[in-house]
Amino acid sequence: NFPPYSSPQTNVTCTSSIDMELFLHYSLIPSFAIILALSFLEKRVNRGRIDEKLHLLNGRFGIVIPLDFVGTFSNRWSFGFAFGATANKVMVLFSEDYLPLHVPQWAQAIVLLIGGIEVGLSYYPFFSCLSTSFRITGATLGFLYTLTWFAVTVTYIAQCPHGQVVGEYEKIVFYWPSLLCLVFLMGRYVYMLVKALRLYLELDEEMHFLEEHQAQHVQQLMRKPLKEQAKKSWLQRRVYEWDPHFRFPSRMIGTAVLALICLYIVSKGTAENFAPKEDGLRVIEQQSVPITELGQDTECNELKHLLCIKTIIKIVMKVNCRVKSFSYKNTLMPLSRKHMKRLWAGQKRFLPLESCQPSSSQSVAAIARYSGWQIAYLLWGYLIIHVVQCLFVTMIVYGFVLPIKHGHGLKMLKDLGIGILTAGIVIGLMMVQVVIAANFFLQPKISPEDKQKPLALNNRKAFHNFSYFLFFYNVVLGLGACLVRLFCSVILGAWLIARIDRTIMQKGYEVADLGFSTWVGMIFMDHYHTNPTLVCFCHILLTTERQQKRSNKYYCFKPRVSNRARTRWLLLYTLLNNSGLAALRKPKAESGSKDATQSYFTCSESSSSAIS
Repeated sequence: NFPPYSSPQTNVTCTSSIDMELFLHYSLIPSFAIILALSFLEKRVNRGRIDEKLHLLNGRFGIVIPLDFVGTFSNRWSFGFAFGATANKVMVLFSEDYLPLHVPQWAQAIVLLIGGIEVGLSYYPFFSCLSTSFRITGATLGFLYTLTWFAVTVTYIAQCPHGQVVGEYEKIVFYWPSLLCLVFLMGRYVYMLVKALRLYLELDEEMHFLEEHQAQHVQQLMRKPLKEQAKKSWLQRRVYEWDPHFRFPSRMIGTAVLALICLYIVSKGTAENFAPKEDGLRVIEQQSVPITELGQDTECNELKHLLCIKTIIKIVMKVNCRVKSFSYKNTLMPLSRKHMKRLWAGQKRFLPLESCQPSSSQSVAAIARYSGWQIAYLLWGYLIIHVVQCLFVTMIVYGFVLPIKHGHGLKMLKDLGIGILTAGIVIGLMMVQVVIAANFFLQPKISPEDKQKPLALNNRKAFHNFSYFLFFYNVVLGLGACLVRLFCSVILGAWLIARIDRTIMQKGYEVADLGFSTWVGMIFMDHYHTNPTLVCFCHILLTTERQQKRSNKYYCFKPRVSNRARTRWLLLYTLLNNSGLAALRKPKAESGSKDATQSYFTCSESSSSAIS
């Protein structure tokens, strides 16, 4: 027996003077102070009884909004990097390692809820300082709070940079994306502060809930479509095709950034866990005995084979899983845009029939839980794909690589050839059934231009005998077909588990897929609140004529109607609803308007009687 191998990287032990969990608890104090300060500056729209008793409040202590999850398009990347700064704590919550209280097993769900609320309160100032309308206060408090988190995290990493998973510089590997996000946030707060000081706190600046890209989208709908489409570049054809008239909300940008960082952390952790240790391989190579001397494999050679398998798994999985998981993230955004545009155009056929009209309560709950569920689905999808592909790689190694290495390559090829031949015969018999059915048991084409024969039986007696004798064979064939169906379901289920935009349930059971139901509720919520046509219509109704003249950006939507034409239209509308008033009008001899009006009503009455 040889001693267990160990790497000097895993023996590094150090104690940091900073406990990040304890710092998370203490960070709630300045977080509450910042929330109270921003809440004091906010004024409530609806006053209550407390304002009548305490006149000094003057409507103070309004509700602070961290992020508009429905449809905000401003500071999208700032909110995205704010989400990215929380990546490490999100991973701790995902692994369920953060339990602030020690309770029985049945109450862990409540403890996880408390832990999630605590983490959310700790990172609340990152978002609220970005969304507040009091730029100087928000930028100052946000910069100081972010700087504190950055300094504490850097100190924690500098005092003990190594770990037990990656080894040397483990904390740098896992924490550098969050540190980069913190640096970006500090720069953003400085920019906000400088801009607010230069613009003298323009809090009364006119704001439009109609975004510019939404107005451009409606303008594009009003134009005639071009006969020739513009040529797309190589980047648009192969990588990503952007739309200048569509912008993703801050919720989607934040979800994408946080998912990217979390996938990076998970991929690094799984890659290092599957990585064979160099010192262990060196010890095994020194202590392994050749097979020819003992006549059989020793324990060292078996472990060496296992480490070789682990090396192959690492090489295959390191590329395949990352590419597939990152492709999930990249297809998430275009599919969201594609589904949104279909809903804007009134197309709902791409959704299952049961999901075309989700309830309002489900849609509101769906948009609240979408971001968290999307990240969890991506992480679980990565891990499940990793496990499934590890099993397949292990099967390939034991089925092909090791037999060839042990000198059993001819036997392996013989068994493989027999298996392929058997499968080929089965597939050939299935194809023969289709060919016989097409040539002997279907009537000829009605027209030579038809693509296929009509579904009308020919040679019925022969067909009944054909079906009878193949019945017994198809029972045996169905066993293999059932296994193939199960195999394909496992592969597709593992491959699509992270695709929350697609259901993995069969038709009729789509409602049981909670992830897909969340996706449908989210896109419907966005559809009803960010539809450019609806928002543009509401903007036209609420915008006054004076504001439209000052804002040339949206004036093109206002129909230019003269006062005379408007008066005539109102007169006509009144006379249509009150036909008795036409006879009481004062006639104008020079214009003959009474005759024209009477003739109009005569025509309208005759047409209405004809319709009835």
